[in-house]
Amino acid sequence: MQHLLFAERAVADVPGITAADKAREVGSCGVIGSGTMGGGIAMAFANADIPVVLLDVDQAALDRGLAVIRRNYDASVKRGRMTPADVDKRMALIRGSTSYEDFAAVDLAIEAAFEDMDLKQRIFTELDRVMKPGAILSTNTSTLDINLIAAITGRPQDVIGLHFLSPANVMRLLEIVRTDTTGRDVIATAFALAKKLNKVGVLSKVCFGFIGNRMMEPYAREAERLVLEGATPAQVDAALEGFGMAMGILAVFDMAGVDVGVKVRRANPERQPRDDATFYRASQVLFDHGWLGQKSGRGYYRYEAGSRERLQHDEALRLLRSEGSRLGVARDQPIGSDEIVERCIYSMINEGARILEEGVALRPGDIDVVYTSGYGFPRRRGGPMFYADEIGLDTVLAGLAKYAAQGNAADWEPAGLLRTLAQSGSTFTAWAEGRHQK
Repeated sequence: MQHLLFAERAVADVPGITAADKAREVGSCGVIGSGTMGGGIAMAFANADIPVVLLDVDQAALDRGLAVIRRNYDASVKRGRMTPADVDKRMALIRGSTSYEDFAAVDLAIEAAFEDMDLKQRIFTELDRVMKPGAILSTNTSTLDINLIAAITGRPQDVIGLHFLSPANVMRLLEIVRTDTTGRDVIATAFALAKKLNKVGVLSKVCFGFIGNRMMEPYAREAERLVLEGATPAQVDAALEGFGMAMGILAVFDMAGVDVGVKVRRANPERQPRDDATFYRASQVLFDHGWLGQKSGRGYYRYEAGSRERLQHDEALRLLRSEGSRLGVARDQPIGSDEIVERCIYSMINEGARILEEGVALRPGDIDVVYTSGYGFPRRRGGPMFYADEIGLDTVLAGLAKYAAQGNAADWEPAGLLRTLAQSGSTFTAWAEGRHQK
């Protein structure tokens, strides 16, 4: 907990950003997309007394989005967290629109449309056309290359990623993604905005998934393989929740929608390994059967109408076991909780080491803040990189070797930084301190 206290204070210390890089004033905001994410972002700004123009493709979509925002606020009234007057004040700050022309006077735009590069580039072409000089153009993309988005504008220095997590009005994390051309004052503005929105901003460079989702990919990959090998979703999630994760990853997939990850992978075919039929196969099997999670009543678990209680989904268990047998990975012996935790957490740590090697994250502490603020990693363990230091990087390295021997060796190849530090008896913390002193 002490580590996280200091790590959260350090996230805004960005090399090259000085007091001379003054934050721009953000007195108004425009949000593109009134769905779950866009609506949540609009609420986050309204909660901070910042006026919002909320744009969608037509009035019907806009009315649906505004109605959801109203229902969310009304639910807060029922829980005693705000008054009807508070709701009226916030709703008055959110103005619906179907025209980009209404973005002409806003200081910041946040695009929260579907994960489709062509669509986002068309949106940014419109924003570039209508927005005033000095306005900031941002995207909430969770995976796409923001450099390609910035490049189609005439002001790439004003483009940045602001990756909110859902529900955006609740989650503390804001990943601030700098492109190759993002201005220093724009980065300073993003950190100032995060503070104003009562969020913790963490800087990332552009890469697939940035910090949080990139490390989530191997973590979830192993969880999905485990159910093909014979572990039940309940066993996988119970082990991860026993470790301290706020929610097991398969339950997360059911909550968010199994189709979400499937569509992201379809949009990025170059990231699918050609020689590994087990790669996220479990979700694909559920998707093919229309089992999308809570919204369809069936996914990794089964759900009764009006309830989120996870019930055993016997059909899915039989299907996943059969698929594991077909692929030759089903195991006869029970799979223990220790293996589940090690495979999921060690793969996450290894990817974190690569992120540090590549300079995507500035510090291991930044990664820890991302994971404890936005991805449900237990704060009592300090975050994945701090946890790795605590158990010893040699322990993680030995675990990677152990699971590489069981198959899919390429997935367990240690990051160079992890191997070097483990073999020298060092830690991620010591490595970061040494770089800071230089």
